[in-house]
Amino acid sequence: MRNAATVLGIIGGCLAILVGFFSYGYTEAINRFGEVEGLFSQVNDPALIRTASFLAPLLAIAGGAMAKIRALIGGVLLLVSAALMYYAFGFNVFTMFPLGMTALAGLLAVAAGKPDEPKSHF
Repeated sequence: MRNAATVLGIIGGCLAILVGFFSYGYTEAINRFGEVEGLFSQVNDPALIRTASFLAPLLAIAGGAMAKIRALIGGVLLLVSAALMYYAFGFNVFTMFPLGMTALAGLLAVAAGKPDEPKSHF
């Protein structure tokens, strides 16, 4: 379970980086070039989108990397990343795979109570 959490967390974090690049870039482009009536408009909270664009992939990759040795901490980071992505971006065609992978990885990491290694988190 820890190996699955590691792989899913890192892949989900890499996909979240793509969502983050485009989301941050969209808010920055609207700030620099302005809104286009009926086509492009600024989001309600650009600071939230920018913060989530940076933190969610970072937490997902860090949580995935930690899931093998420190499953509880890695799982919590993965679940926080998934919650932040859902809160900031919602569930849509671009976020369904990063969100699903990080949430599943977080659940798998937290559920790994009896690891292969002798150190357990509960």
